Amino acid sequence: MDFFETLADRIDAVDSVVSVGLDPDPSRLPDAVADADLPRWAFNRRIIDATHEHAACYKPNAAFYEDPDGWRALRETAAYAEGKGVPVLLDAKRGDIGNTARRYAEILDHVDAITVNPYLGRDSLQPFLDRADKGVFALCRTSNPGGADLQDLELASGEPLYERVAALADVWNANGNVGLVVGATTPDELETVREIVPEIPFLVPGVGAQGGDAEAAVEHGLASRPDLPVDVGLVNSSRGIIFAGEESSRPDDEATYFGAAGDAAKRLKKRLNRHR
Repeated sequence: MDFFETLADRIDAVDSVVSVGLDPDPSRLPDAVADADLPRWAFNRRIIDATHEHAACYKPNAAFYEDPDGWRALRETAAYAEGKGVPVLLDAKRGDIGNTARRYAEILDHVDAITVNPYLGRDSLQPFLDRADKGVFALCRTSNPGGADLQDLELASGEPLYERVAALADVWNANGNVGLVVGATTPDELETVREIVPEIPFLVPGVGAQGGDAEAAVEHGLASRPDLPVDVGLVNSSRGIIFAGEESSRPDDEATYFGAAGDAAKRLKKRLNRHR
């Protein structure tokens, strides 16, 4: 099975398109995991235990793991999620050329999908695209305000740059493993990109702490493909789920703290499902 077939089965099994972002900021980890050998792994394990019934996918961001203990924590996290039947999408935003791109792509030996930066062109993505069983999500229209600095620039053809990226993704999708990252904070652009690529699934960030449009994220973020049993795509929340325990009634109590993450994931699933 390729990534999107696996993801479709997962979405169908748990009735959810929620992607839980696993961004274990060391400065925010609770005391319950502070003394663990690998605090980030200890934190992620508890988050996975609390949320897996509502998660279509887990999305660790590489920035929170780029040190020796971090990579160990990431490997343990990916293996544990796999044991729960949940695919893992590494938010690494990789993009380079030649041998460097090929080495970067080797990380797909350990995860199910990855985000990539398309701005060096197709050759920088080819080693990822060639992994037909793995998902490759190219940045298109991101959720941060500064994304407009480049992504909205008008080309000589009259189209903005992000629309050209979407059109190219369609060309690059020979193996049916390409997705796009399109933020919920720009719902008009989200709709526009969906019109350009009707069958490419989106990873939609920005619904949680960034306050993006949940209805638009579902309406335009999910793709209907004739080979898949359900519409496929992911709507991500990171801080809004994993650190929900900070606002709980008893943040110093481990069960309450991590139970709040499970409750937040469940609420987001229900919120998104109203629009599916």
